[in-house]
Amino acid sequence: MAETETAEQAKPRTRRPPKRKRNEELVRRYFDAVARRDADGMGECCTDEVVEEQVPLRILRGKEELVAGFRELFAAVPDLETTVSRVVADDRHAVVEWRMTGTFSGGPYEGLEPTGRRIELRGLDLFEIEDELIKANTAYFDGMAFARGAGLLPAQDSGAERAMKGALNTVTKLRRAVNERMGS
Repeated sequence: MAETETAEQAKPRTRRPPKRKRNEELVRRYFDAVARRDADGMGECCTDEVVEEQVPLRILRGKEELVAGFRELFAAVPDLETTVSRVVADDRHAVVEWRMTGTFSGGPYEGLEPTGRRIELRGLDLFEIEDELIKANTAYFDGMAFARGAGLLPAQDSGAERAMKGALNTVTKLRRAVNERMGS
C-alpha cells in the first residue's frame, strides 16, 4: 500500500458493468427463463406495465398478461426449445435473434386446439429497457411458419398449398371479370 493511500482506498473497487452490458444480461436472463419455460421468471425481468407486441398474434399489456400468455404457450407446446442466436444491446435497447421448436401437443393456444404438429419459428425481439427492467418488447416472427406448424395452413410447396393458391387465383380472376363487366 502506498504511503499516501488509505486502507479504504487500497480495497479493490468493484465496478458495475456498462449499461449496455447490463441490458444484455437482462435479456439473456429473460430468454433463459423462456428456455426453462418459466413464465414467472420472465415476468421478474419486466416492469409491471410492460407491453409486449407479438406482431403476428397479439399485444400483451402488463406483467400479469405477459406471464399468463407465456404460460398458455408453454402448456400448448410442452417440449418447446428456445435458443438465442445473437444479442445486441445499447444503453436503452436490446435485440435478440432466436429460434423456437416444439410440438403443439399440450393445451389450446390462441383458441386453437392442439394438432400434434411440429412448430419451428425464427424471430427477433426488440426490447426497450428502463431502470434495468424490460419496459416494452416488439417480437417479430414468421406468422406463416407458425400457421403452417399449427396446421392452419398447408405445408409449403405441398399439393394442398398449390390447390389453395389455385382456388384463390380463380376467385380473384372471377372477381376481376365481374368488376370489369360491372364497370363497363
